[in-house]
Amino acid sequence: MSDLKTQFDEAVNYIQNAEGDFQPSNEMKLEFYALYKQATEGDVSGKRPGMMDFVARAKFDAWDKLKGTPSEEAMQHYIDKLNALK
Repeated sequence: MSDLKTQFDEAVNYIQNAEGDFQPSNEMKLEFYALYKQATEGDVSGKRPGMMDFVARAKFDAWDKLKGTPSEEAMQHYIDKLNALK
């Protein structure tokens, strides 16, 4: 687990500090966001944001799709998705 956590932390750092040629699309950012939240906080909770709050609603919906995914699996998907882009 600690090796996976280290790889995950490195992948998160890479995404957060992305510069130059690596500019993920908004859809891809949303996927990374959802995987990060599932890996670090678990299943989404709370109310779904209102329909006029487009960004928060999109984030909530993306995260909600991962409900039930174990933290380690979400970390691995995050790492795999980044590696596929490199």
